[in-house]
Amino acid sequence: MRELNQFADATNGVLHVHSSPAALCPHIEWALAAALDCRANLKWTSQPASPGQLRATTEWVGPVGTGARLVNALRAWPMLRFEVTEEASEGVDGERYCHAPRLGLWHGAMSANGDVVLGEMRLRALIAEHGGTDSLATEVERALGAAWDEELEPYRSGGEGAEVTWLHRNVG
Repeated sequence: MRELNQFADATNGVLHVHSSPAALCPHIEWALAAALDCRANLKWTSQPASPGQLRATTEWVGPVGTGARLVNALRAWPMLRFEVTEEASEGVDGERYCHAPRLGLWHGAMSANGDVVLGEMRLRALIAEHGGTDSLATEVERALGAAWDEELEPYRSGGEGAEVTWLHRNVG
């Protein structure tokens, strides 16, 4: 940690590419390599939830904000299903990003145990806009990423026993 800085320099997280066409896999690795400034040699396996699609999981280490850089690298391909997490570090909340083709991108703050955290101002805005109606529950579910969890769950279970690759980027 930098001497006069209250924030951490490094963090870690996990990237799950839940489903990708085979032809896209090298392009994904090139984009990740550019974002991380290191080689991304992912181990691709078949995705049982979507025949003909491939999946890969990797853990990563890098500067705070690396999760957002990975998401920006992957957003170029709207047909991908992926999740990126960035663990909380000193002075910085954790984050989780989910992408599904029909839903687009979702982002939420994450607590140390992996729960989605909705801040006070976000909840106040939802109540002000939808208070006293059934749409409030719908909007809270959206803010928690419930539709993304429902969409990605069949793809998550396809990865049990899959090999995980570590990606490291020099920090500091």
